[in-house]
Amino acid sequence: MNLSNLRPAKGSTKKVKRIGRGTGSGRGGTSTRGHKGAQSRSGYKSKVGFEGGQMPLQRRVPKVGFKPINRTEYVGVNLDVLQGLVERFELKSVDLAVLKEHGLVSRNDLVKILGRGELKAKLEITAHAFSATAQKAIEAAGGSIVKL
Repeated sequence: MNLSNLRPAKGSTKKVKRIGRGTGSGRGGTSTRGHKGAQSRSGYKSKVGFEGGQMPLQRRVPKVGFKPINRTEYVGVNLDVLQGLVERFELKSVDLAVLKEHGLVSRNDLVKILGRGELKAKLEITAHAFSATAQKAIEAAGGSIVKL
């Protein structure tokens, strides 16, 4: 076997249906479009989602909910996760670079510190937002917060 005798698998390819090449071809005349009507004419284009006059799916299904277009999405990092980092890597402060380094957030994420778990270490934490419970817990442990 070499490059000169490679062929597609049997049955995997079909001949192209050549339409509009004269009456002798069997596919001339109307060129497989049938007689009259919009779909037989040139330039015909159906609307997206058109179902032949039947109520289209996107109008049959009820609309639910609302998403504000200018909502700020935060990536949440809990206190128990921070405590685990402190115990493992003996950190004195936590900022975006540290969280990025340990794979908790990615480059353009906005970070919010959340209050699940308990924090025993005295930390200086830098983030974009803090929940009220997280802020209390950090200050109770003797730490400080810096909002970006």
